Amino acid sequence: MSTYKIHPIVMGTKVFDKSMMTYQHGNGEKYTIPIYCWYLEGSKDSDKKIIVDTGEMSPIQSEERETAIGGKIYTFEQGLALWDLKPEDIDIIIHTHLHNDHCENDYKCINADIYVHEKELERIHDPHALDYRYLEDYIEDVEDNDQVKVLTEDTEIVPGIKCIHTPVHTDGGMSISIDTLSGKAVITGFCVINENFNPPVEIKAMEMEVIPPGTHVNVYESYDIMLRVKEIADILLPLHEPEFASKHTIE
Repeated sequence: MSTYKIHPIVMGTKVFDKSMMTYQHGNGEKYTIPIYCWYLEGSKDSDKKIIVDTGEMSPIQSEERETAIGGKIYTFEQGLALWDLKPEDIDIIIHTHLHNDHCENDYKCINADIYVHEKELERIHDPHALDYRYLEDYIEDVEDNDQVKVLTEDTEIVPGIKCIHTPVHTDGGMSISIDTLSGKAVITGFCVINENFNPPVEIKAMEMEVIPPGTHVNVYESYDIMLRVKEIADILLPLHEPEFASKHTIE
């Protein structure tokens, strides 16, 4: 059985109203989220260098933002260098989705196969007016280079790493299931924090088991999909949870 260590690397941040994460909850509360690139380190005999998402091209690196998330913010090159990697070393990029903050450094990975759900490609080339976060400039180069591998269903990319279609935050959102020594870890394919999966008492009092993300495709379906993801994960990794900003490794 192939197992992996997961290394969360902060490659950007956003500051906004907390309700962008937690639907109808936390309105008016200023909140800072980390934007991660996740390096999936296989065993010594693994010959593939795999990352999930590529973060922001020019992240704001400030003491204020690092204090807010409790961890260091890196550029793409700085973050990969933590693990003795360079962009050209990356063999596989798996995308949770194609909002700009998750794919701005794709073009630097000239040797990578890039796995994306077909509905994300449709959206980035023809976004709805409500969703300004799709910017096709960030993937045109890798498309021209024939690096993009289109997914149409749940797919095992390599042994121990599987993409699961979870259209919560976007139509083509993919959650990434990763086998680790401690069980099945799941990086959510949608933008949430721990609180979405572990609501405060006032939310539980309304008989809600999870909180959908503030931006979603269909709020009812999002709720149900989140319950399924929570059920299959031994280790749950919400895509923008600040807790991981101070962790070098999850295994």
